[in-house]
Amino acid sequence: MGQSVEVAVVGGGQAGLAVSHHLSEAGLEHVVLERGRVGQTWRDRWDSFCLVTPNWSVQLPGNPYDGDSPHGYMSRDEVVTSLERYAEAVRAPLREGVEVQAVERTGEDGFLLTTSEGDLRARSVVLTTGAYQRPHRPAAASTLPARLLQLDVDHYRNPAALPPGSVLVVGSGQSGCQVAEELHEAGRDVFLACGRAPWAPRRLGEHDLVWWALETGFLDAPVSSLPNPGARLAANIIATGHGGGHDLHQRTLRRLGVTLLGHLLGAEGRFAGFAPDLAESVAWGDQRRGEFMGLVRELAAARGFPPPDIEDPEPFDGAAPERLNLEGFGAVIFAGGFRPDYTSWLHFADAFDSLGFPLQVDGASTSVPGLYFAGVHFLRKRKSSLLVGVGEDAAIVAGKIAQHQRQG
Repeated sequence: MGQSVEVAVVGGGQAGLAVSHHLSEAGLEHVVLERGRVGQTWRDRWDSFCLVTPNWSVQLPGNPYDGDSPHGYMSRDEVVTSLERYAEAVRAPLREGVEVQAVERTGEDGFLLTTSEGDLRARSVVLTTGAYQRPHRPAAASTLPARLLQLDVDHYRNPAALPPGSVLVVGSGQSGCQVAEELHEAGRDVFLACGRAPWAPRRLGEHDLVWWALETGFLDAPVSSLPNPGARLAANIIATGHGGGHDLHQRTLRRLGVTLLGHLLGAEGRFAGFAPDLAESVAWGDQRRGEFMGLVRELAAARGFPPPDIEDPEPFDGAAPERLNLEGFGAVIFAGGFRPDYTSWLHFADAFDSLGFPLQVDGASTSVPGLYFAGVHFLRKRKSSLLVGVGEDAAIVAGKIAQHQRQG
């Protein structure tokens, strides 16, 4: 591109567009660079994907949801359309099809961005590509038969696109459970290797799960509230928006006919082994549910209204196969979450922790002046990467950039 700009925003999803909105309000010249098209991460979801959070919680700065289905759940294509309209509404200076390949410091005066369209200089850089950029597979994945189709959930599209046969889904978070349900409804025999994931009812009394998560302060929990930094990699509360939203967790899937397993240990020949820890994983999720229900009761008491009826989970039989013959299986889908991947293209010493998350305070790098982040899970709070929370962080980051530019 051969030019300079005050601020370069890398990533054209909800975080990048929200930052762009606030930068425009502050009068800061900037550009938003997106390797694909606006909202590309959403475009890459499977065909039937829909939001887990209700439409009313889409609260992008300057343009909150105002449609006619506030309690519905947008489909993948509706989310993309919403972001396209938002980009137009905030007049984001968006350049699509521009991949940022490297970012380097240029002395004290800013950064040099190497892109697929040439070099770009910027006084400040905001990375809004998210912290979950690299699909995670367990080490045991390498032992599975090579003949078996193996794909990460971000490459899954629909049941018909898979070879015939049973399907093993590895990972029981939101994506794993949703894909397992879809495959079962399509007539596949589905086996789900489970890990630890929290769950809660889709609705409690008159309100959606997300309403309670916001009102109780659950989504405002800072990273300091976690037992350890690694807890940032834990799964989100299992839920689904399909069919108007309904409960989805290990118990509901087992009732449907999905075979639940412990976590994948590895394979020898055509046989895969699984740990005898299914009951332990489900009990962990039950504990997290119980803690959340405690927050619900506390909120009801504080506001003086009766708490919703909360039934205890039904007893769970942890018996599960520990050995599985993979003959006749068509595919294995890995849904074990994602990991940060900043360090594969950013070479700033001491800018990231041992898990690959940025070291920052309120989105500003603690080691690289002029470098900022937004849209990262637990950047400031649990909601930092969500459509309901990213705008709050975007305003803070844009404010810090404006202050930095004035001082510079």
